[in-house]
Amino acid sequence: MSSSNGETTVRIKPRLGFFNGVCVNVGIIIGSGIFLSPKGIFESINSVGMSLIVWILCGAFSAIGAICFAELGLALPLYGGTYVYIREAFGSLLGFLYQWTSIVILIPSSTAIIALTFAEYVLQPFFTTVCPIPPVCIKLLGLIGVVTMTYINCISVRSATRMQDALTVAKIIALLIITITGFVNLIKVGGVGSFENSFSDISWKGLGAAFYSGLWSYSGWNCLNFMTEEMKNPKRDLPRAIVAGLFICVVIYILTNVAYFSVLTTDEILISNAVAVTFGEKALAQFAWIIPVSVALSTLGSINGTLLAISRLYFAGARDGMLPSIIAMINLRFKTPLPSLLITCITTLVYVFVEDVWMLINFFSFVEWSSSGLAVAALLYMRSQRPDIVKPLKVNLALPIIFVVSCIALVILGAISDPLDTLIGFIITLSGIPVYYLTIHKRISCISTLSKHTTHFLQKILRVAGEDVGKQEKIET
Repeated sequence: MSSSNGETTVRIKPRLGFFNGVCVNVGIIIGSGIFLSPKGIFESINSVGMSLIVWILCGAFSAIGAICFAELGLALPLYGGTYVYIREAFGSLLGFLYQWTSIVILIPSSTAIIALTFAEYVLQPFFTTVCPIPPVCIKLLGLIGVVTMTYINCISVRSATRMQDALTVAKIIALLIITITGFVNLIKVGGVGSFENSFSDISWKGLGAAFYSGLWSYSGWNCLNFMTEEMKNPKRDLPRAIVAGLFICVVIYILTNVAYFSVLTTDEILISNAVAVTFGEKALAQFAWIIPVSVALSTLGSINGTLLAISRLYFAGARDGMLPSIIAMINLRFKTPLPSLLITCITTLVYVFVEDVWMLINFFSFVEWSSSGLAVAALLYMRSQRPDIVKPLKVNLALPIIFVVSCIALVILGAISDPLDTLIGFIITLSGIPVYYLTIHKRISCISTLSKHTTHFLQKILRVAGEDVGKQEKIET
């Protein structure tokens, strides 16, 4: 706490430097995708060479978006990232709808998938095909993983940041082991079979599905923007951390894929349920256990990074009155956004127990790209309509235009390939409109009264207060 003009204030202390920022970005991006998606991309496009090009193009597309977000982050250095940019340019309704889809299903369902992947790979060495892993064990361990990471984030921002740094370094080392093993095989054994005629028989009709798989593996490139207020020197470190993080991910992804194809045949990749595990069994022999451990550490780092970043998204929405005010409060002892972390945890745990959580991701592929496209369109809007906003960084105008047009194409492609899923996702998104008008725009008195009493009760239980305690009602003991 600190004192200013006689009022006691509580703040989350800025702790993130350049290295921490890189670790947040890399730690969230590199989850389970690089261990699982290579099969999906190759299966869709049926070409080793084209698969590698898809990985490069997906990385380049993500980098364009990330660079545009760097300009937005410096122009509006606030918690919330995508939400703040949409709200600032297009109004509170669209900003709320992004919060609504994020908190109701988009973030918790995707985080639940990561948690379940973590649990499956931790348990894998202890079970066989004859005695498979009981689904309830996967769900319970996934739950434990989410709760443990939430606890660390709740008691200390410093500990959560250090955990993210350590897990990111660990997963990079694991991927370097795969890369070095693959290249040793490529040089000594001459494992070039998969690269022969690598551009023949390309299945162009599967290009869209291949891009979706690749982009899924790069998802999370915009998460550091959710935490801009916690960077010690965002003007210097935010763009550098974003660019460095994406560069590391692209290089690692390309080298890892080359390693896979240097050891495994295309047939082995197609019949594999997890390419990295098959790679380990063939190339690492008695050290094959490294792969499940690597995936477990990688996914655990993604969970931790998601909690770090997404809790700040909800915090920003509540601070603006888009969500209950309790979510914008900070624990008086630990100086952490405890309520927003708990919301992130609880909603994720709900989806851990959903039978087919993967299906839910299809509903919101259009939300991912429409919201990212809207955020970068906000950059174009603010350049023309808000010249008063200082922009320490100004990217080439072609980059946001290319990104927005590409996002529109991805939304249209998703609607054509999965019209029903897109329609369902669109309807659920629109369901936030009546919620917005009842709870924010008109503020029905009975709802406001209930919210006030609930907030006071939770303040006592959680020992939290708003950023400016002097302006809050005193918490009774």
